[in-house]
Amino acid sequence: MPEFATLFRRCAVLMLEAQERISYQPQDLIAGRLVPRVHTQWMALAPHLGEAIALEAAEIDALARCSSSQWLPVHELGIAAETIDALCAKGLLLTQQPGDAAAQRDDILRGMHWKGLSAVAHLFSRWRGVDARAAERHLAAQGMALPADTPPPSVEASAVAPALALPQPADSALEQLLLARTTCRNYADAPLRADQLGHVLQRSFGARASGAFAAGLTLLKKGVPSAGGLHPVEALLLLRKVDGLACGLYRYHPVEHTLLLQQTLPQSEADALALRFVAGQEYFAGAPVLLALTARFQRNFWKYREHAKAWRAVILDAGHLSQTLYLAATELQLGAFITAAVNEADIEQAFGLDPLQHGVIAVCGCGIPARPDEVEFDPLGRAAGRPPSPA
Repeated sequence: MPEFATLFRRCAVLMLEAQERISYQPQDLIAGRLVPRVHTQWMALAPHLGEAIALEAAEIDALARCSSSQWLPVHELGIAAETIDALCAKGLLLTQQPGDAAAQRDDILRGMHWKGLSAVAHLFSRWRGVDARAAERHLAAQGMALPADTPPPSVEASAVAPALALPQPADSALEQLLLARTTCRNYADAPLRADQLGHVLQRSFGARASGAFAAGLTLLKKGVPSAGGLHPVEALLLLRKVDGLACGLYRYHPVEHTLLLQQTLPQSEADALALRFVAGQEYFAGAPVLLALTARFQRNFWKYREHAKAWRAVILDAGHLSQTLYLAATELQLGAFITAAVNEADIEQAFGLDPLQHGVIAVCGCGIPARPDEVEFDPLGRAAGRPPSPA
């Protein structure tokens, strides 16, 4: 039992997942019998730890006896000393001892006002060191590039209601911009100019105005909507090739319209980091600028405390920003992309982020388009800035 510990409580957020493993005994296989043996392992999902923890039945029962809000003395818990030791070592049962790292992380989580289910979904859907392209190539080699069944139709047909024709809208500059918008997977080995980068950042992330809404609360007017006008999603940049700017990590200041240098990087390291950020997707890693859409959760959760919709609203913010970035890039005849297949934990490490407080939602990028080597979906042939194919 932890030394000098007299009071205990369970961590703030804890959910259990049943993981099932099927195995076969060698003697059954030798005898020609295919008899599956099913083993169920209960796993603890606690956001303050960020990794799944295997539990024994006695530990599950012990956790059910503990309070997550009240500090209780050991004699009120009715739990065996060895079980208390095990749960403290796993970071699920907390003490008031100085230096209890799990308790300190739990305090941060409590102070952030996360909705528990949202915190679990966010922390346990992050990747580290994943190579998505390698996984795709492996599936393709096994003949499993696509699921065997057919997908749902692109548009769900109405079974009963009659179709009422609507007038077609007139052509406009916005329509032409939308026609040219596409996801670019092919980037020229050429730098962006600083004015091009500034244009894209200001159009998508920049504040047009700011003002005091209430005591201590300043709201920003941007070109995109945000829940409560709070705009928690920021742009953290990895610059590979921008004229006049060093390779490295930057943060964009949306009010001052400035880049704040976090760390310079050698070109080779910037290139390797770009590939890691986008989980091995070489076609995106070739963009000269990558932007991690990163949420300051407290900015939203300060108002929407333990709110079931708060995390969803933050993700919607990232969607608004990415579409605006696409249009801003298209306006300059640049290509753009967004991907959620990213190694969030690697991005957090590079920028020194705590995932309980700052969450990577997706990665965007932009650059000068090149002739397609990777397949792109451009059925109208209108992609912005695309060089003509050789005759």
